[in-house]
Amino acid sequence: MEFDTIAAISTPMGEGAIAIVRLSGDEAVDIADRIFQSPAKKQLKDVPTHTIHYGKIIDPDTQEMVEEVMVSVMRAPKTFTREDVVEINCHGGLVTVNRVLQLVLKHGARLAEPGEFTKRAFLNGRIDLSQAEAVIDLIRAKTDKAMNVALGQMEGRLSKRIKRLRQEILETLAHVEVNIDYPEYDDVEEMTHNMLIEKASYVRDEIEKLLSTSNQGKILREGLSTVIIGRPNVGKSSLLNGLVHENKAIVTDIPGTTRDVIEEYVNVRGVPLRLIDTAGIRETEDIVEKIGVERSRQVLKEADLILFVLNYNEELSEEDKKLFEAVKGTDFIVIVNKTDLPKKIDMDEVQKLANGHPIVTTSLKEDRGIDELEQQISSLFFKGDLQADDLTYVSNTRHIALLSQAKKAVEEAIEGIEQGVPIDIVQIDLTRTWELLGEIIGDSVHESLIDQLFSQFCLGK
Repeated sequence: MEFDTIAAISTPMGEGAIAIVRLSGDEAVDIADRIFQSPAKKQLKDVPTHTIHYGKIIDPDTQEMVEEVMVSVMRAPKTFTREDVVEINCHGGLVTVNRVLQLVLKHGARLAEPGEFTKRAFLNGRIDLSQAEAVIDLIRAKTDKAMNVALGQMEGRLSKRIKRLRQEILETLAHVEVNIDYPEYDDVEEMTHNMLIEKASYVRDEIEKLLSTSNQGKILREGLSTVIIGRPNVGKSSLLNGLVHENKAIVTDIPGTTRDVIEEYVNVRGVPLRLIDTAGIRETEDIVEKIGVERSRQVLKEADLILFVLNYNEELSEEDKKLFEAVKGTDFIVIVNKTDLPKKIDMDEVQKLANGHPIVTTSLKEDRGIDELEQQISSLFFKGDLQADDLTYVSNTRHIALLSQAKKAVEEAIEGIEQGVPIDIVQIDLTRTWELLGEIIGDSVHESLIDQLFSQFCLGK
């Protein structure tokens, strides 16, 4: 495909030390040359690739100096997009970088669409679709472990495994075709039902291994939606502040202080939590508090994890017991707070109602119990330490859905083989498996899906 030359600001807008205007395309160097002036009077088209040059950006119409810059020149194919790329490093102010961008657009470039630089890297064959999606995961990573998973996918860890599986299926399909088309050839090993089931079972097992990491991978990518619930004044906002290590929520002895849902991201031993502090769930006549309680009930239904806070200094109430009923069938941890006060709660009854779910005792006022709670959260979802370096984590919802469909298709092939279905019919399910795996890396994917995926990127990436 032939592309025009695109440009965009590739650094966050606002005041900063440096801002970068990036150009990519056949005319990137020529456009930069029209507005760049070097003290040495040399043109960018004559400089070696992958070099950086000091100079000024000049408005050719007025000869006015717009900016003092450093310009990097990188020639195809050894660039991110596999096209000529120029990066103009400006001072990081809103006005200056926008003036440079406007000059670049005025002299032949087009403003890039969101994610268009990465899209060109994919279309030009530098990366496959799963690697392109890992770029946005890397940008959005909220913990070191999430970043490591994204880096592994960018390096092609998932792509290599998918390509190996597709090659295995392709060789099997080719063998089946030869057996069907040339049954008279003695030197071609017959593709028996046993051989076919062995190959299909191998593919299914490998897909299952990838899917076994999907729950953890998805949590690392998207964060764990964690809701703090409990009656008013049991210490929910104190728990939020304790996990965030900052006073984000108002803490008082007055019931009903939190009247809305408060959200905050927090890193708990490498697990990103989207922590949601809710209004205390109780019957109330206060109109504003009632709205907060309703919102609390709503987020409760959507939670991945519930932190259920009880008061060590109070007996279990009917409202507490109703909340135990509300969290049945979910992942929850019971936190018995205020252990610095005299004990009034019946811990045996708490254990009975918790029904095997973890129970942690805390005194958030004296900063006790947070470490144990963090360990319980990590153990609950990752069975201890997460081995991001050793496993290929599948974190993308699209990839998980396609792997699940591919697993179903190969299982249908195995079922057909076991029931003695003719091999050429089984071949249809194997071909479907091959195509579904191809959609993960972009070998067989609709253009509309590509556009949709890259539209999620920020401008300039």
